[in-house]
Formats: sequence, C-alpha cells, structure tokens
Amino acid sequence: MNVTTGSITPLKGVQPVSATLTRKTVPGQVFLSGWRSHDDGISHTVIAHWPTRHPLYAPHADRYNPLLFSETIRQSLALLSHVAHEVPLDFRLGWESYDSSIVPAALSARTPPTDVRLTITHTKVTRRRLGSTHLAAQITAMRDEQPLGIARVRYIAHPPAIYSRLRGEYADAQAATARALPLGPALDEAVRGGATSPENAVLSPLGEPHRWQLRADTANRAFFDHDHDHIPGLLLLEAAAQAVHAMSGTARIALMEFDASFVRYVELDAPCWVEATPLRRNRGGMVSTDVTGEQNGRHVFSIHVTAELT
Repeated sequence: MNVTTGSITPLKGVQPVSATLTRKTVPGQVFLSGWRSHDDGISHTVIAHWPTRHPLYAPHADRYNPLLFSETIRQSLALLSHVAHEVPLDFRLGWESYDSSIVPAALSARTPPTDVRLTITHTKVTRRRLGSTHLAAQITAMRDEQPLGIARVRYIAHPPAIYSRLRGEYADAQAATARALPLGPALDEAVRGGATSPENAVLSPLGEPHRWQLRADTANRAFFDHDHDHIPGLLLLEAAAQAVHAMSGTARIALMEFDASFVRYVELDAPCWVEATPLRRNRGGMVSTDVTGEQNGRHVFSIHVTAELT
C-alpha cells in the first residue's frame, strides 16, 4: 500500500458481487463490489464502495451516515450466507441481535477513496433439522487501512415453509406492504440528524420529549427497495439514531455504538411506539440512551445507543 496516497493494496482472488446476493433489487442501493475467502475456511473479505451521492447514506456535513456501516454489514452477511454457507436464495433472513462500534473520524467524507474492507468470521453456523440455519458473525472493518469499526451479529435463515408457518398471514410481503399504515408527520429536519428529505424521517412526533410513533415510508428505497413483510432492522436502527438527535437538540453529534436486540417482527399495519430514556451524559462529552419499541402491547425491540457530542 502507498500510505501517502491512501490507496488500498489489491486483493487476489476477488469475485464480483451480484445485486441479487445482497437481497437488493435496485442497483444504486448495492454497495459491495467484491469478496474472497480466506484459507482458514471460516473468514472472508468483502469489499465495499461507499457512495458520494445517496438519498439517505450520502455524506452530510462532510461525514457519512454511521448506519451506512450497518447496511454494508447487512449486505455482506446476506452475500456470504449464500456464497459461503449455501443458504438458498428463497430462504428468509432476519437479524436477532446487532452490536457495533465505529470510529467517528473514519466517517469523514472530505478525502477519497471511499473503499471499505470488511473481514467477516462466522463463529457459528448451525443447521437445524427442519431446515433453519442460525448464524453468528464477527466483523472488523478498515477504510484506507485505518480502523473503521467492529460488529457482532446473530441472524437466522428460515426456509419458505417454516417462514410461512411462523409468519402466517404476514408471510406475503406484497400484501403486508399494501397494508402499511398511512404516514404520520415527520420530525423536523433540524432534529433528525441531517436526513435531508421528509421521506428519511422514521419518527413521528407525539408532543412528548422522549416518545414517538415509528414512521415507515414504504416508498423509501433505502429501506424498501422491494416489498417487505415487516419493518426492516435498519429502519429501527435509524429510528434510534434519530431519537438521539431529537433529544440532544443538535445535529453535532457522532453516533458511535449500537447494541440492538430484535425481539419480534415489527409489523407494517399497526402503530409501533418508540420510547427513549433521557440522555445520560458521561465524561468526555459522551451520551447514551436506551430506545425501545412496543407494538400491540408487546416489546418488539431494544437498542442501546452511545454517541459523542462534537
């Protein structure tokens, strides 16, 4: 590598990525460009190219949206589940937990390139007798040979028959999308962390300082580039991020850590109430909060968020 230019040493044996393998249908939503296996048989490298223009993830105030890291991981795990772990394309993937930590300085968009390398090690691949596969992965990421972040994800892949029994009437993604609730009002741009369009607002105000209604715009191609039978986990992470921005009262905040547990599917046809604890302020300008979701009287997700006031 040439350190002075920030170039990345080319990798041998890199294979191209098909959009289908990332579970995306719109080419502009695919950030992966290549992948390769390691000699140990359990680790892989995935190469991503972050966009300079994107409705949600493009840089704002010279900084990338930190959830671009999360979406890059989601696409990478979908890819590897198929090409490395032989999960069929018709299986339904879902996250059970997501824990990440990112280096805020690595999100700077002031200097190219925007190539990112993820090293992903699957620590668990358990195939159940009836066909579902449980997976766990550890991820480290570099940008221009500098640390970007780390993450741990537990997720599951269900075959169509099991998923249909599990989801019942909600298994039909097209029908579920058609039943989505009408959109409520959007949070003001000033408090949703630089999301530049109302379609990127995923919370509706309720007139309470720490409580909102989840807002899922199924026309937003960053989250719904195809029909979904439930609200995707990336939208829930974005809701937690916007809750932190709303409570801090400033866009000058760097989100650093997410620790999420996805307890139940969040449906499109019923209100989901999002509540956050008051921001806890720690030494060194750090703040944290716990964001939870409730739907139909049941707890559906919890996300602990840590951020730095800048």
